[in-house]
Amino acid sequence: MNFTSKIGSFKFENPLMNASGVWCDDKEKLDELKNSSSGSFVTKSATPQMREGNPSPRYIEVPLGSINSMGLPNLGFDFYLNYSLKFQENNPGKVNFISIAGMKPEENLEMLHKINDSDFKGLTELNLSCPNLPGKPQIGYDFEATELILKQAFEFFNKPLGVKLPPYFDMVHFDQMAEILNQFPLAYVNCINSVGNGLYIDTENESVVIKPKDGFGGIGGAYVKPTALANVRAFYTRLNKSISIIGCGGVESGKDVFEHLLCGAEMVQVGTHLMRNGTLVFDKILSELAEIMEQKGYKNIKDFRGKLKSL
Repeated sequence: MNFTSKIGSFKFENPLMNASGVWCDDKEKLDELKNSSSGSFVTKSATPQMREGNPSPRYIEVPLGSINSMGLPNLGFDFYLNYSLKFQENNPGKVNFISIAGMKPEENLEMLHKINDSDFKGLTELNLSCPNLPGKPQIGYDFEATELILKQAFEFFNKPLGVKLPPYFDMVHFDQMAEILNQFPLAYVNCINSVGNGLYIDTENESVVIKPKDGFGGIGGAYVKPTALANVRAFYTRLNKSISIIGCGGVESGKDVFEHLLCGAEMVQVGTHLMRNGTLVFDKILSELAEIMEQKGYKNIKDFRGKLKSL
């Protein structure tokens, strides 16, 4: 079975990888990802300096997924860049993704300059599901801010760049964001980050379950798969074909991966399920995907990718 996937000029043995923020914050976990059967991996969304993040409990698994308000805990941009440079030095022909998430646009541009000036040969992800100015929504919901930061980035950044998007829920917003993204030579778009500001209740204690933001947090897992699939499909049908799609949300099985690929995803990320079960999930998911493809007579992902039928 041929699982080969492609983003731009980069080829991957299979479409699986971790979701940014999951199993990728320190060297030990990144090494596990590196040695797993995933097709690639992405580092933790980095800020210029190390951040402790929000007080705990800040991530809780719930019956159909998870809720979190992590606050961008990470070891700082330099750690992830140096890890990535060492990875490519020791693994010629393989590439990973670096994710950046500045607390303000200027920090993102600062990190992009550092990547551009480095020997990094992988893909860079600009996480637009992050804070912007006080009183403003996250950058991905501020269309003017999104367009501005991409204009500023592509004035100097000449390496492969993708963006991580929040979920959108209105057809007009799909249209408007696609119109902005199509102006730029993006390598890919990643759909979706967690569904923001959900609330999970512990009925026995009559309380919320995470400490930050009075219990409000991003929802992941099976809860969000229909929203993730909708975003993958919406952008696959609207973006220039030179822009690949990475699907993320609700992936627990080979069937879930098949659905993301059918909607048009080129790579598929695993988040809550990976957090819950560790890197062996990639082996199980690939085996299940192979079984589905065999049943349907598909030998390559490209045989069915993006070919979702309408009624």
